[in-house]
Amino acid sequence: MAERENKRGGGRGRRDREEQAPEFADRLVAINRVSKTVKGGKRFGFAALVVVGDQKGRVGFGKGKAKEVPEAIRKATEQAKRKMIRVPLKEGRTLHHDAKGHHGAGKITMRTAPQGTGIIAGGPMRAVFEMLGVQDVVAKSTGSQNPYAMIHATLDALRNQQSPRNVAQRRGKKVADILPKRDDAPAAETEEA
Repeated sequence: MAERENKRGGGRGRRDREEQAPEFADRLVAINRVSKTVKGGKRFGFAALVVVGDQKGRVGFGKGKAKEVPEAIRKATEQAKRKMIRVPLKEGRTLHHDAKGHHGAGKITMRTAPQGTGIIAGGPMRAVFEMLGVQDVVAKSTGSQNPYAMIHATLDALRNQQSPRNVAQRRGKKVADILPKRDDAPAAETEEA
């Protein structure tokens, strides 16, 4: 018996890895009850849409279907953890630049915002931004209001986010060369006074 446990790693290897993984927050976005008519009546099933993130720049979403709600949510959460993407955040609170995304008929427009603005976004987009860790953003959805389409479109826009460091590295330049030059207006005003 002891030899068998040693071969399997004591039965604790996988569990230890899961406990060391970073803790993720999850948000249930939508739950849909579907029915199938059969000879004896109707059979009900549930479809869940879940957004998962570490609130530090990683986010993902998943869909799960099952006969019971908790099982559907569990499946969706597992899928979301497998399909996570990393998004560069400016100062850890907002986006680096404005972006647009679309999926099917759903279109999303996202804009950076100054500190203190908060998350101005509706429904499924808000869940994505909260799980991502964005604190200041203005977003608008047009077209389809389907939560699946809105989340796909939001993630499409987030995939296109690029930090100045990534752009500078790709072009072989310094970050200061990439960012726009700022005028020294405050310094000039103090010299005149």
